[in-house]
Amino acid sequence: MRVLLFGATGMVGQGALRECLQAADVEQVVAIGRTPTGQRHPKLRDVVHADLFDFASVAAQLEDVDACFFCVGVTSSRMREPDYTRLTYDMTLAAANALVALNPRMVFVYVSGAGADSSETSATMWERVRGRTENALLALPFRGVYIFRPGMIQPLDGIKSKTTAYRIFYSLMKPVLPLLRAAMPRHVLTTRQVGQAMLAVVRNGARKRVLESADIAALGRNAMAP
Repeated sequence: MRVLLFGATGMVGQGALRECLQAADVEQVVAIGRTPTGQRHPKLRDVVHADLFDFASVAAQLEDVDACFFCVGVTSSRMREPDYTRLTYDMTLAAANALVALNPRMVFVYVSGAGADSSETSATMWERVRGRTENALLALPFRGVYIFRPGMIQPLDGIKSKTTAYRIFYSLMKPVLPLLRAAMPRHVLTTRQVGQAMLAVVRNGARKRVLESADIAALGRNAMAP
């Protein structure tokens, strides 16, 4: 399969990229973003594109892909709703609408977050915006759309978040996260599990279109089983 990956330099995106590059059935990963991944691999193709709201100039490079893993995310901290909406809803739908015209038979996987509100009525701004984004994606005529709502994720394999606050948090939590994951394996995920679960829904689908942490954990665990 050929996979298109948005957000390959973020924590979740790095995990997805690692699992894709190691998967025998992934022929190529096209990573699209404002900056290159900084990695070299025979399967990896970096497409540096400054405007993530308009893909007309790179449309030819986005054709004939089997799956898109959309791992772009911004923190809502100190952000006004119109700005957060532009970087969450508008950017995601710009990519998705361009891709559905080019690859309607592809599977689109969107990394949202635990607590996203599909009713779009939450008093919490980011929950409403994420829920609205999820609903708009689920209405598009892809072969499949899957929404991932992970909660806490343990970064493995040297992966680090680009967000300073998250890097500090994960550094402080590093000794505790393995214990939490052992105690709550359905609720504390790893970057490996998330990446494996993404590949699993492309290969085999899933019973649910909106996948909470426990669903992602089950998919990731089964995908990694010998």
